[in-house]
Formats: sequence, C-alpha cells, structure tokens
Amino acid sequence: MPKPLRRTAWMVAIPLLLSLACNYPVTSARPTRNVSGEQLRQTLAAPSSGTPGAIENPLASAPAAEGEAKATPATPPAVSNPPAPTPQLAPGSYYLYTTRSGDDLAGLAGRFDVEPGEILLPEGIIAQGLLPAETPLYIPKRLEAVAHSGLLLPDSELVYSPTALDFDVARFVQEAGGYLSRYAEEVDGDLLNGAVVIQRVANELSVNPRLLLAFLEYRSGWVYGEPTDPQEIDFPIGFVAAGRKGLYQEIHITATQLNQAYYGWRQGIITQITYRQLKTARLDPTVNAGTAALQHLFAIFYDQSAWQEALYGANGFLALYQRMFGDAWARDTAFGPLFPPGLNQPLLELPFGRGERWSLTAGPHPAWNTGTPRGALDFAPVTGEPPCSISRAWATAAAPGIIARSGENVVVLDLDGDGKEQTGWVLLYYHLAGELPPARLVVEQDFPLGHPSCEGGRATGTHVHIARKYNGEWLAADGPVPFVLSGWQAHADARNYYGTLVKGDQVVGSNVNGASTSIIVR
Repeated sequence: MPKPLRRTAWMVAIPLLLSLACNYPVTSARPTRNVSGEQLRQTLAAPSSGTPGAIENPLASAPAAEGEAKATPATPPAVSNPPAPTPQLAPGSYYLYTTRSGDDLAGLAGRFDVEPGEILLPEGIIAQGLLPAETPLYIPKRLEAVAHSGLLLPDSELVYSPTALDFDVARFVQEAGGYLSRYAEEVDGDLLNGAVVIQRVANELSVNPRLLLAFLEYRSGWVYGEPTDPQEIDFPIGFVAAGRKGLYQEIHITATQLNQAYYGWRQGIITQITYRQLKTARLDPTVNAGTAALQHLFAIFYDQSAWQEALYGANGFLALYQRMFGDAWARDTAFGPLFPPGLNQPLLELPFGRGERWSLTAGPHPAWNTGTPRGALDFAPVTGEPPCSISRAWATAAAPGIIARSGENVVVLDLDGDGKEQTGWVLLYYHLAGELPPARLVVEQDFPLGHPSCEGGRATGTHVHIARKYNGEWLAADGPVPFVLSGWQAHADARNYYGTLVKGDQVVGSNVNGASTSIIVR
C-alpha cells in the first residue's frame, strides 16, 4: 500500500468507545484524506426552493485532472451576496464584530482568543445566554494571520433546518439521474438506495441533505454522473477508513466532520484547520459556523495551495452548490435567524412517571455521536431488573407534541405541532424498545413512548437517552439555553458523561452504576 494511503487508513481508524453508559451508531477533486488518527478518533463514534422540476446536469463533461474536482460547473447564476465579514479596526486595536444568531459570549471569546470579560458589550446587553443578533461588539484584536474570510453558506444550509423543509431528496436524486439514483447498499441488515442513505444520515446527524449531496457530487460526480475509478464504489468521498466502506459510512463521516467543526466553532473550542499536508491555519474569527465547518472539511482533503480554489474558485464547491441548489442566502433570509431573540426552552418534565425512582446514569454527553454538542442526558429506571434487559418501565413524553419520526430504537417528539423534525423544539429519545408510537401520532405529556433498553448503538446498561434540537440545531445541555427537566437544570463536568442536575439546593450527580447520589424522583 502506498504511504499516503496507509496514512489515510490509520488516520480514519475506528474510534474509541465514547463512554461507560451510552454509545451511538457509526459511518472526487479527489485526493484521499490522510487524516491524523488522533483527529478522527476524536471525531468518529458510536434542488432550489420549492419542489424541484426536471434537473439538468449543471456540470461540464470534461474529466478532471488527477487531484482536481470532477465537478466543473459553468458560471453560477446570480445569487444574493452573503453578509460581508464584519469590519475591523486598526491592527493591534479592536475588531468591530456584529453578532450573528447563535453567538454567545464564551464561544466568541474562544474564537477571538480573548477572555469573555474583555469583550465590550453595549449598555443593556446581558452577557448570559444567546446574544441578540446584530449587536455591535468591540473585541481586542490578538490574532495575526488567519484563513480566508469569505463566507460560504449560511448556518441554515449546514443544519437540517426549516430551509430544507420543501426539499425532496428522493425526487432530486432520481431526476438528477446519476449513479446515485441506481446505487444501493445494505445498512444494518436493510437494503437502502442512494437517496435513502442520504436522507438517513441527514436525519440521524441533522445535517442538511442539500449539503451532503453537493459534497458527494463535488468529490465523486455520483449525483449527475458515473464513477470513473473502481475504488470510488467503496469510498466515493475518499476517506478510505478501514472497515468503513460504502456510501453510508462515507457520508456519515462527512456529516460527523461537519458537525465537529460547526459545533466546535459555535462553542469556541475549534479555532483552526489542518490542511492535508498537516499545516495549520487559524480560522478567521468573523466567519459564521457554517463557513468554518466547510473550511474544516475541505482542509481534510486539500493542501493549503489548493484549498482556496477548491472552495471559492470559479469551478469550486461554492459555484457548484449555487448551480445545484440556487440562492442559499436568499433562503436563509426568507426564513430568518435559526434562533429568535429571547429564545427559552419550553417547560419540560423528566421523561418518566411521577413518583418513580430513576437514576441519572450520564450527565451531558454527545447528543447523537461525536461531533454533536454535549446535549444529552441518560436516565435508567430503578427496578431491579437484570442489566441490559428491556425494562418494564416506560420512558414518557416530557411535553405534549407529535411524533415526527420513530424506528431504529429512536423516537423524535416535535413540540410545535407541525410534525417536522427541522422546525422548532424537538426532543430525541434513544435506546427505546418495544412497539414505538408511529409518526404523526399526537401525544400528551406523559404518553408512554417506549421501554428503556440497551438496544440501538452500544450501551452497557438499560437506559433512555434524551437530547434537544431547535430548528434542526443540536443544543448543548449546559449551554446558552440550558436543559431543564421538572425544574432540574443540567450542569456539565469537564468529562463527557459526568455532571449534575440541580434544583434549588438539591444536587443529583450522574453515576453509571446507579449510586444513591444519582437517584431522582419526579
């Protein structure tokens, strides 16, 4: 095996187990990626608006040279200009930064490499929680050279948000007519066609299917064309991870990498990218999370000299995206901010019956898989049943709503009444067994959703995993919009799966073994 391919294989190695309590399902311009093993051990775990009409291939037919993008779109149609990066004052002074929806003080401090208290807030702006969009801030300028600052896509085009409500993945793939429309593979014992694979990953990781399709087309030409390299059948994106061949795995890794950078940027903990030749660059602190995520993903595959052209060039990814899906910024503007001003969580109850004894077996940990924020809590019924049995106890609806999706040991409860997972407040329950309630069923608070178990993903004990999304974006349990259940507020530990629930002067600490200090009664 050539040295670069050997390096790729180990850099995309199977990740370590996430925790003692709960783990999750796991998943060409075309150099394969030689990602560092440490990087991927940390990141892998457990048409235009309206219904598309007939789709013409927007790509030129000339083959790409080795190492170049196969997608070579013509000049893209005119689109709305993305917001310009916010201006900055003289070097050594301050950035003048205008907040975006989803910004909070801690995340901004990490991105700009300052302390939260050094950021100058206008009078009347509260430092806690999400900051109001369009708020001007003065932030000390500490950074020197940074990566390209041009914005690529709005955040709503990265998460599976309301801007994708009218997008029919199956119809788009069929009408595009490429290899993807005829592709099928077995996933978890079921034969899935190409469109279902894209839809499944979009649902599971809450990543916009438009973005997944565009990246697949850019890397392989599968949406409109045909594979030209036999290796592309197994590794269409080019991660070439040992034991993880096939479209589902490659798209799952893609979505995981996007989420890792998107949420890491939101929280101010991922602030640089590592190019293919392992050189690093600081991300421009003024770009949005969607742009940071794409810059990170492309750095995996391209060296520093090719990266900017691959993203921003006339034949680059952004041009292709516009050709495939039109004006992303206009869609974003029409919808409005992902997080409206003054967003607060609705009243939620603990996900089990009144008077029942349950254990907080895991504090804040990844909402779905590594890459998603630490948004989930795990609860186990105290019933004396054998470990990993299907419990006789019920996990219940924490609020009234409508079942948006169920199956594969998952129930997704939509709280705004439209039955759509991409809009408003949504609760995800995992590791549920038994007959799950069907999609579109309207339920009241305390409705039984399923029995806690070890089924689904990997788990070491019977429990239910619960996490939140808002407008398609996963929310951290101990973030700007805290997770509160029956008045108990989640607090994270420095370690995954550890933490507490606090209500007044009462404190319950997580414990995988169900110690008495972890018992909570609703």
